[in-house]
Amino acid sequence: MSESTCDVLVVAAHPDDEALGCGGTIARHALDGDRVHVVIAAEGITSRQNERRAAAAASELSALHAAALRANEILGATVEVWDLPDNRLDSLDRLVLIKRIEAVVAQRTPQIVYTHHCGDVNIDHRRIHEAVITACRPMPGHCVTRLLFFETVSSTEWQPPGSAPVFAPNWFVDIAHTLHLKLHALDAYASEMRPWPHSRSTDAVSHLAKWRGASVGSQAAEAFMLGRCIQRAAP
Repeated sequence: MSESTCDVLVVAAHPDDEALGCGGTIARHALDGDRVHVVIAAEGITSRQNERRAAAAASELSALHAAALRANEILGATVEVWDLPDNRLDSLDRLVLIKRIEAVVAQRTPQIVYTHHCGDVNIDHRRIHEAVITACRPMPGHCVTRLLFFETVSSTEWQPPGSAPVFAPNWFVDIAHTLHLKLHALDAYASEMRPWPHSRSTDAVSHLAKWRGASVGSQAAEAFMLGRCIQRAAP
């Protein structure tokens, strides 16, 4: 592993958010020799339960977590899935969420962190964004030097422009050689995907990657908003 490699942390709200938001970038980091770890905070299923039997819900939860393991293995990342309540992260004390993310940051000491955009329609995405911002505040000697926010189809673009900050990307990663891995990882999340023309469909994800690429003169890209980039002095 070369000296230029680094540690990367992705903090996502639900299983599939990491692949939708930055799957191609995760795969590119991994191929470059970087160590990528993914945290998925919410279990991703209980908000859909309604009157379903607990046993059926538990089976679906187990299958979704297995999908997360398969998807991130395809991308070349390690992953941990927490059991926080799906679509109810706003019901938690904010400090609890911040402390858990701080603990991962302290353990993994990432130089680069990816997480959700603050303007998404999904409440869990917004709470994760806020917690990551706090956990990665630039105190002296803090490990994180680059903080990037990704878009999540069927959440970021569904927020009306006047209701929250608009996703206006200013950082692009060429994923021409890793788009197939992103799509393969999303195949593992088949239960979460929808048919075209839903924005959370394989076709829509592929079209978006090609459009983001065309916006910057490449075959395919993922777009981000840069939250912070620190160029530290040499020791």
